[in-house]
Amino acid sequence: MLSLHSKFFVVTKLAIVILNWNGQKFLAEFLPFLIQFKPAYSEIIVADNASTDNSINLIKTNFPSVKIIQNKENGGFSKGYNDALTQIEAEYYCLLNSDVEVTENWADPIISILDNNPKVAVVQPKLLSYSNRDQFEYAGASGGFIDYLGYPFCRGRFFESLENDEKQYDDAMEVFWATGAALFVRSSVYHSLNGLDEDFFAHMEEIDFCWRVKNSGYKIMVEPKSVVYHVGGGTLPKNSSIKTYLNFRNNLFLLLKNLPKTKLLPVFLLRFPLDHIAALFFFVQGHWRDTWAVYRAQLSFLRQFRKIKQKRNIINDNIYLQTFKKSIVFQHYVKKKTKFNGKELK
Repeated sequence: MLSLHSKFFVVTKLAIVILNWNGQKFLAEFLPFLIQFKPAYSEIIVADNASTDNSINLIKTNFPSVKIIQNKENGGFSKGYNDALTQIEAEYYCLLNSDVEVTENWADPIISILDNNPKVAVVQPKLLSYSNRDQFEYAGASGGFIDYLGYPFCRGRFFESLENDEKQYDDAMEVFWATGAALFVRSSVYHSLNGLDEDFFAHMEEIDFCWRVKNSGYKIMVEPKSVVYHVGGGTLPKNSSIKTYLNFRNNLFLLLKNLPKTKLLPVFLLRFPLDHIAALFFFVQGHWRDTWAVYRAQLSFLRQFRKIKQKRNIINDNIYLQTFKKSIVFQHYVKKKTKFNGKELK
């Protein structure tokens, strides 16, 4: 088997890399689409995160054209990709979830943007729901944004409110973050920023990465001419308390790492009480494990405060100006706003 940390394969253009952990079912279902619609300038590679199911045998037997990297441990989304991508040489990477169904001509529009815009470093396709194919999917919809308090949202997805895709967000545009479910990135930028932050383990690491990309002077875009369908919740179910813990903790990590120095105290003075309110809502709804997950997230953040603070590197204060200047918590739960078109709430 391929040895870790040795560049084993040279792809002249695009490496499509699927990080897999016990995803035999998804590989069997979605690799055929990926192989069918694979661009001639690309290679498909599965980076296996020490799966204990039959994933490897499935690939070897049924999909021999797919390359395999076997990571020595399940280090989560971030470490899994970092370990794998140190072994792959390509101009561009596509970090693709195993539970994504691609469509015809899905990669070409995105590669065209990257080829023709050297200041664009990351691009995502339009993400639709696999189970409800006329609806945007939670993990990225048609491009990610963030408000000044660090709450992420999308064109087509506002908190739990998901819009139907009626071609209303079909314009390519600059966004704040791109989904980790199908993230195209320049390999040179990925490695120059030391990839994904492994302290995140999973969830919001792509937003942190994109913020660091923007701090480095590059742009993030969505290209809705490219369409993929995402199952979502393939590794951790949506109602998982572990997911709640990681989302709340990692959001605090994200802010500490990337906020301008003058914004750290004001933002955290607001965020901690808002997180307590979220915990109260979980409690009232009878979601005891989620309630405790919020408090565990805050405790973990405080324990690791110094470690994460040391990661503050390039901070471009002007990037904070690109965050949405209203609280989407207030806009959604008080003013009942459910849509964002890339400029304003509706």
